[in-house]
Amino acid sequence: MFANRVLSGMRPTGILHLGHYHGVLRNWERLQHEYECFFFVADWHALTTHYDEPSTIEQHAWDMVIDWLAAGVDPAQATLFIQSRVPEHAELHLLLSMVTPLGWLERIPTYKDQQEKLAEKDLSTYGFLGYPLLQAADILIYRANKVPVGEDQVPHIEFTREIARRFNHVFGREEGYEEKAEGAIKKLGAKRARLYRQLRNKYLEKGDGEALASARALIEQAQNIPLGDRERLFGYIEGGGKVILNEPQALLTEASRMPGLDGQKMSKSYDNTIGLREEAESVTKKIRTMPTDPARVKRSDPGDPQKCPVWQFHLVYSDDKRQQWVQEGCRSAGIGCLECKQPVIEAVLEEQKPMRQRAQRYLDDPTLVRNIIADGCEKAHKLANETLRDVREVMGLNYT
Repeated sequence: MFANRVLSGMRPTGILHLGHYHGVLRNWERLQHEYECFFFVADWHALTTHYDEPSTIEQHAWDMVIDWLAAGVDPAQATLFIQSRVPEHAELHLLLSMVTPLGWLERIPTYKDQQEKLAEKDLSTYGFLGYPLLQAADILIYRANKVPVGEDQVPHIEFTREIARRFNHVFGREEGYEEKAEGAIKKLGAKRARLYRQLRNKYLEKGDGEALASARALIEQAQNIPLGDRERLFGYIEGGGKVILNEPQALLTEASRMPGLDGQKMSKSYDNTIGLREEAESVTKKIRTMPTDPARVKRSDPGDPQKCPVWQFHLVYSDDKRQQWVQEGCRSAGIGCLECKQPVIEAVLEEQKPMRQRAQRYLDDPTLVRNIIADGCEKAHKLANETLRDVREVMGLNYT
């Protein structure tokens, strides 16, 4: 079990905007200091919906990685890699497909939602139907324990847990499993072995969730026993077989509070974005021309901040004192709309300044980005291959 490993990925859709920063990248920057983090470019996932636009993927991928680095994701703290450069993802996806019921894929909530949103595309493909299983393989190949997601993505994590559970049930019953598990218990030492048995009985007889958590913690602390025995002990607590693929937990993240220039969610599809490292002149122009409360036709007309998209930016960037200044000034016509926008312009430019500075060294020398990704792919490959080795073995594919 790897209680401190986080995995997350993003589709390469090009240069990122401030919505991505406030919704995902700020969280990644924090997580990299708390967990072992793996962040990947989900280029195969991009093909599940945009298979007819392959020419854009490579450049979008490199642009996106530069944006990650600009936002403060540190390759010394986190592993950055490209999905398609670690082919073990695809092999695990294939092997998991052998035991995945078709109905499980069809019931994923986002399956029909995405088909409706992207009605102009032909998404009646296996790739699109199977993308939740590819997501599951992405997570399970690294035995990641935590996956940062918003509430709308929780069903995908639950699906991944179900896949891991089914795989372990089908393939975790190795020959002589119970004897091996009993042997592993003895390796805990007399005191821990006795406690393990007590906790296991409490869980199996009474469904005691606290006993299950305590037993898992007990195994985590027993660092002196081999990994295979640890996996047997994890499975044996619940009366099942050896744990080959562990079940990840959703690490719920707050929804982005970053609005678009028109007050809707910031999205390229709405053409209302500010790029993560967009030029200062362009940012200034965009914010200065933002729509405001329609009631403020003239400078002397009072307005209502709740009806103005600029106010949504103040909620993100301004402190209480500044927000009070906006409320009073707008409602009394004491300030004009351009006056109201100026602090937002300054705050956005101040936020972007270090991003542009960090990005510049990678723009000046693209080999730095290539080297970071090459190193990340190598590390990811080694870990993925370890998992796949265990998967092949229990599926009878470990030819010698």
